[in-house]
Amino acid sequence: MTAAPRSRWSRFTTAFAALAGTAVILTGGATAAHAEPSVTEIERQIDQDWNKLEPIIEQHNATREDLAVKRKQAAALAKQIAPLQRQVDLAMGQVGGLAAEAYKGEQVSTVNALLGSRTPGDVVTGLEMLDRFARRQQEQVQTVAALRDQLAAKKQPLDEMVAQLARTEAQLAAKKKQINAEIARLEKLRLKVYGNGGGGPLRPAPCPSEYISGPGGIAAKFACAQIGKIYVWGAAGPDHYDCSGLTMAAWEKAGVSLPHNARMQHDVTARVSRSELRPGDLVFYYSDLHHVALYVGNGWVVHASQSGKPITMKRVDDGQINSYGRPS
Repeated sequence: MTAAPRSRWSRFTTAFAALAGTAVILTGGATAAHAEPSVTEIERQIDQDWNKLEPIIEQHNATREDLAVKRKQAAALAKQIAPLQRQVDLAMGQVGGLAAEAYKGEQVSTVNALLGSRTPGDVVTGLEMLDRFARRQQEQVQTVAALRDQLAAKKQPLDEMVAQLARTEAQLAAKKKQINAEIARLEKLRLKVYGNGGGGPLRPAPCPSEYISGPGGIAAKFACAQIGKIYVWGAAGPDHYDCSGLTMAAWEKAGVSLPHNARMQHDVTARVSRSELRPGDLVFYYSDLHHVALYVGNGWVVHASQSGKPITMKRVDDGQINSYGRPS
């Protein structure tokens, strides 16, 4: 790994070390109520730590994808190399046969036969035969060397690349495992605070219910961060939203453009089933598609409900569901 990732990792572990005292307070049953961090404080800390985790996850995903591609290339190359390897083996066998003949003295016998030739023509013919034999032996050795070099030239860079990617994947996986363990610890703290009613009526459950990578995770986190802001018709942030303005702004944060209209958002998103729902997906309500909310996991959505009311969480089934959509 380069120095920069190590530096980020060092800052990350330092931040987690600073949270150790908070963990002791929450899990140790401290009596001072003011010492217990609020949901907002824990959510903020999780967001900070998640922003450090996500680049590592994405790098891990990219490396894994690249490794899969290179392994396929290596497998395809191995199929191409197989016939070449057989040629190498055959040529080596032929060279070995020539060496065995020389060792047995067959060339010496040929020279003796030439010396005993009865005519000058016989001598010339024999010399030509020896010359052809020598050239053939030299060509066999050169052919073997060329084939072997060709084989090595094709295999070496790809083998090295696959090995390097495998090492990088292992290093990233180790870091991801460590960070995930710390995120899980913070999630437990968050659940404890929610269990004590610390989330308040607008945020009765963890929001989002899980932290996922990718655009859906970004959209879900953005929507959760808007809880408490007041619905204003036609607004799309940053201080006020209507229902489709909230979902549009959330997905805009994730780099996806949506129209500012619930029905139009329905028309430009892919249909998914209830069982396929994941954070960031859109939930459309009523037969005329006049309301849309953003799914944040575990059966909850965030939505801007009506004029003058704050953005809040509600159960996904609280309303007449029309369909589910996934922006892309």
